[in-house]
Amino acid sequence: MYPVAMTVNRKDIAAEVEGRTLLVEFLRETLNLKGAHVGCDTSQCGACTVHVNGQAMKACAMLAVEADGAEVTTIEGMADDAGALHPIQAAFREHHGLQCGFCTPGMIMSAAALLEENPKPTEAEVRDHLEGNICRCTGYHNIVKAILAASGQKLPPVAAE
Repeated sequence: MYPVAMTVNRKDIAAEVEGRTLLVEFLRETLNLKGAHVGCDTSQCGACTVHVNGQAMKACAMLAVEADGAEVTTIEGMADDAGALHPIQAAFREHHGLQCGFCTPGMIMSAAALLEENPKPTEAEVRDHLEGNICRCTGYHNIVKAILAASGQKLPPVAAE
């Protein structure tokens, strides 16, 4: 067992973990933070994306001991202390950027990292950035629309049917 101490969603956490414990397992099983999903076990789908020291990371590809001393933010930590949704969460809700919701936490965490790095991305840049996140329901159009809306940009026109 190895001691780990980190800040998770603005709270200091200390625990002991086995050396092989993945960060996503630690978050879900030890801390009961179920927002980071395990979708593929190969770091391909992005459903487990969290922020570690401000960087988007796939928590299924990182050991909990590697996060020792880090600041970790999960989807549960995106809302402010009063419970108000983060602007990206609100945009996903307003622009129907989800269907089943399984990929949504990872998409939001990836989108937040993108907008932190590039506050006014183009539609192409948003689509390129989301390449590491898989959604099997939405076709991505409303996800992209939500991210552009969260960045304060004018939304692309709706395609004629």
